[in-house]
Amino acid sequence: MPHHVAVLALDGVLPLDLGIPARVFNEACEPDGTRLYSVRTFSLGGRPVRTHEDFRILVDHDEELLETADTVVIATVEPGEELLATGTLPDGLAAALDRIRPRTRIVSLCTSAFLLAAAGLLDGRRATTHWALCDRLAGRFPGVEVDPDVLFVDNGRILTSAGGAAGIDTCLHLVRLDHGATVAAAAARRCVAAPWREGGQAQFIEHLVPQDTDRSTSATRQWALERMAEPITLEDMAGHAHMSVRTFTRRFRGEAGISPLKWLAQRRLAHARQLLESTDLTVARIAAASGFGDPVALRKHFHAQVGLAPLAYRRAHHAPDPAPVR
Repeated sequence: MPHHVAVLALDGVLPLDLGIPARVFNEACEPDGTRLYSVRTFSLGGRPVRTHEDFRILVDHDEELLETADTVVIATVEPGEELLATGTLPDGLAAALDRIRPRTRIVSLCTSAFLLAAAGLLDGRRATTHWALCDRLAGRFPGVEVDPDVLFVDNGRILTSAGGAAGIDTCLHLVRLDHGATVAAAAARRCVAAPWREGGQAQFIEHLVPQDTDRSTSATRQWALERMAEPITLEDMAGHAHMSVRTFTRRFRGEAGISPLKWLAQRRLAHARQLLESTDLTVARIAAASGFGDPVALRKHFHAQVGLAPLAYRRAHHAPDPAPVR
């Protein structure tokens, strides 16, 4: 059975963002082309929806979809003045959200994080939204830990995404979690999108873009990716770029929105995940091939970032069992 995704369109929805879930999830397929997700769009009461632009849309479903959905996505809608002033949800939305099953995954795109916060679903959780409104989200809902740097935040059942195209990153992340990196990468190719974007939304904030961009760090990033098994220090990367450590770090952050060493750790983990999914190498060999050095370090990073042990992750993504360690 396909995974059922219900996409909520509210008045004021951004049309581009409304189409993102169907576009991404419908490209996630079995090798024979069978779709792995069923995506349906609904509105409150099944009524026509006034978009943020100069047209309305008709949908074929209402909130009854929530009672059978495996994932619910609230498409981007800008927070109204009443929500910003009082934290009050639009009419009918609270009752609709109460129909969601306890184990159903809930995703907000961009500024719809305000709706999840108003519903109390983000209390005590880390979350994000469009960088231009992160301060307002934190001010209106002080119980939410707002992270303005990331493209999305995955709390397990609840996910929030940053603005615009970050919705694509979030949906691809869910495909990757559900069906592995190979399926997600194929879906990304069909969408002509990057399977995984480096850094966070800090790279898009206007005042953080560096002015002295005559020399890029992209060649050094590629150099590092080709040497995942090797120990690479910050000094090594700066030396390859022919820059001081301070200049390299500043330019790297400006281009990738993340520190060089944090970026390197993310890429090592991504390489380890790919090897776990697609090979029968032992955990020890994967730890060495991805630059973690030993299985203990790999397990530590996996637990911290993925929430699973490497072998549990392998079993969940249908890769062959590893050969016994000799």
